[in-house]
Amino acid sequence: MSLGDVVSLMREGIIELFIIVAPVLAAALIVGLIVSILQAATSIQEQTLTFVPKLIAIFAMLALLGGWMFSRCVEYTRRIFMMISEITR
Repeated sequence: MSLGDVVSLMREGIIELFIIVAPVLAAALIVGLIVSILQAATSIQEQTLTFVPKLIAIFAMLALLGGWMFSRCVEYTRRIFMMISEITR
């Protein structure tokens, strides 16, 4: 296995990670932005007020997209194992 193959494998892994994590982070970002705007409009500066809705949004996204995330991880792992069998030949 050459250095280029290793770099390509690492790049694919990082891209898969970004694809899997992006919906969860986007939901947390949107909820945080909405709560921050509401806090600025109402002058309520409670720190826990931003934490709880973000936590609920993250858990909701994990519940909705958990199967999809898991299947992407499994498919990537299968590809890596297939590459291992091809490299050892």
